[in-house]
Amino acid sequence: MSTSSIPKLSLLPKNNPYFSLGGKDIWSLINETAAAKELSSGEKVANLGQGFFSYSPPDFAIKAAEDAFKIAGNNQYAPAGGKPELINSLRKHYSKKLGRELSNDEIAVTTGANEGIFSAFFGFLNKGDEVIVFEPFFDQYISNIEMPGGKVVYVQLHPPKDFDSKIVDGSDYKIDWDELENAITSKTKMIVINTPHNPIGKIFSIDELTKIGKLAVKHNFIIISDEVYENLYYNSNSFPRIASIDDIEIQRRTLFVGSAGKTFAATGWRIGWVIGSKELIPYVKAAHTRICFSSPAPIQVAVSKSIEIADSTNYYEDMRKQYENKYKILESVFDELNIPYTRADGGYFLLVNLKNVKLPELDWPELIAKKPRDFKLAYWLIQEFGVVSIPPSEFYIPEHSDVMSDCLRFAVCKDDSVLEDAVVRLRGLKKYL
Repeated sequence: MSTSSIPKLSLLPKNNPYFSLGGKDIWSLINETAAAKELSSGEKVANLGQGFFSYSPPDFAIKAAEDAFKIAGNNQYAPAGGKPELINSLRKHYSKKLGRELSNDEIAVTTGANEGIFSAFFGFLNKGDEVIVFEPFFDQYISNIEMPGGKVVYVQLHPPKDFDSKIVDGSDYKIDWDELENAITSKTKMIVINTPHNPIGKIFSIDELTKIGKLAVKHNFIIISDEVYENLYYNSNSFPRIASIDDIEIQRRTLFVGSAGKTFAATGWRIGWVIGSKELIPYVKAAHTRICFSSPAPIQVAVSKSIEIADSTNYYEDMRKQYENKYKILESVFDELNIPYTRADGGYFLLVNLKNVKLPELDWPELIAKKPRDFKLAYWLIQEFGVVSIPPSEFYIPEHSDVMSDCLRFAVCKDDSVLEDAVVRLRGLKKYL
């Protein structure tokens, strides 16, 4: 075919400029680097990067899913607000947790916690409304706020000054209360809390939550509490919840978010929920209906049954013990090498400070060369040791990225054998200290 016979294509309509396709997001960059390492070496890496599980959900959850799929009606559209059986299970579960009786009207089932958070933003934000987000932040918050027209206002969770030289606790990361209040303006519509916090592992204390709640009442804004790791707390007998504070004005302004995926090792199930006052939830439901109409019906039924079984057994207690052991396995290599880390109060991530690790001079790929030191550390750990982690500077705005640029985040939601393999591999760091 001659070039003259090739038809000329006209330009397509322009894309939404918000979605820039240049470069790679953090997840693609790390996962593709890990995949390339496996391909070149012929061996599996110890993947402690993204927070997905390397093991299956508990048997009772799998059976609940199998049973749910066998019923014809469960395979059709669910009501937009959620299947009645899941709403009832959530109402009973959280009424006990909060110490007050919830109604079905205070619960919205969503397609994962992330869509629930997006529905909350989409349901309330108008162009120019401001949302306060603590750094480090889960990266999805930012786009979820900006797409409806909101503006992100950043306030840091300040690490202790010696977190690069000694083991510290998640609770040692502090809010500067003057800094927080100075960030509040007449345009502040919301604040986002993540507790237990990713990647720090901090659990906000009841005193901190009360102070935030009182600021919300004083300045009339909404609180979104992302509590997807709510069942993973290690240093107390209960998990502090802002929605449990005995103040009706704080309760009126609070939405909290939960996740079946994090609770039952089933991140692919994509079932979450948002719970809040009757004044707030209708707008979350309205946005959710426009975003995806309804969430997977059979999985909702499976989650409902799983919650009922978990509530009647020692599932949560046993899960926490398993995670405490997983942390001990991974922490052991850093204790052995005298590498400091942040001891997590909750969640399933370990934040490790590798300031004293001497990086060799390498020919860094272009995408890595321009990034902060933690990206180089993450890339090098994959190439040299076959251990995958996530660079946490990505969870800061560029001008604050140096706060965590010596750190890496490791996920412990993996089989013990994977963690033990990572420990053996990471002992190789000794010659670089």
